[in-house]
Amino acid sequence: MTSREIDNIIDLALAEDVSHGDLTSEALIPPGLQGRASILARASGVLAGIEVSKRVFFKVDPSLEFGGLIKDGARVKPGDTVATISGEAVSILKGERVALNFLSRLSGIATDTARFVAEVERFRVKISDTRKTTPGLRRLEKYAVSLGGGQNHRLHLGDGVLIKDNHLTVLRALGMSLKQLVLKAKQNAPQDQTVEVEVGTAEDALEAAEAGADIIMLDNIAPDEMHRIRGLIPGHIKIEASGGITLKNVRAAAQAGVDIISIGALTHSAKALDFSLEFEARTIDN
Repeated sequence: MTSREIDNIIDLALAEDVSHGDLTSEALIPPGLQGRASILARASGVLAGIEVSKRVFFKVDPSLEFGGLIKDGARVKPGDTVATISGEAVSILKGERVALNFLSRLSGIATDTARFVAEVERFRVKISDTRKTTPGLRRLEKYAVSLGGGQNHRLHLGDGVLIKDNHLTVLRALGMSLKQLVLKAKQNAPQDQTVEVEVGTAEDALEAAEAGADIIMLDNIAPDEMHRIRGLIPGHIKIEASGGITLKNVRAAAQAGVDIISIGALTHSAKALDFSLEFEARTIDN
């Protein structure tokens, strides 16, 4: 992810929060008042977004000094100081909420991903995200997934061929079979492009395999049936499990012998990790 892409996301967030100023801070705090604040973890988890938070403060005021004490991908626990910021107090207050929003959101995603990864660490399976991301934040959220030990599925619609249920519905209405769809995709897609097919039955999985699909996604299929299908599909074809995967059943999916487990909840339902920003009273100085 480029610096420009990150800056564009930050600019939108800051425009949302401080484009009309900070009436409270500007009305109460004397101009030029200097101070030092710390960002503290309030829960245990995996840190993600510390560099994004740093860029938020520099966008607000380039003269601020930001000291990152813990790197992205590291574990944090309640009370850990992850960063310090010093400079004009009003500037720190203006950047506080946006910086913490990014840090909390991304760390929550990294932490949830790490929990899923830990559940299946004994198996040769990859935990993957999906495109069920917050609009505008996809690249950052997928970055957080990678920090938690997960892998990224498609970044966008141009990042791979995935024949889903609605593609099947539309084209079957025109008289095309699943096998014909797969063959058409392999013929028309860029050379060496992986073709993945979402199926809901063993029969469709076999048809997709016979047509030459590279990956077969088993959508909302019970682990026992996943295991049976895995035994029917040639080993060189990867099997992906998707739909309804939780921490309670992810290990069962891994035991079924699938290669990939994709989980939309990594990004669309992650609980934010709690952080706070606190000023050090002894550092306040005109």
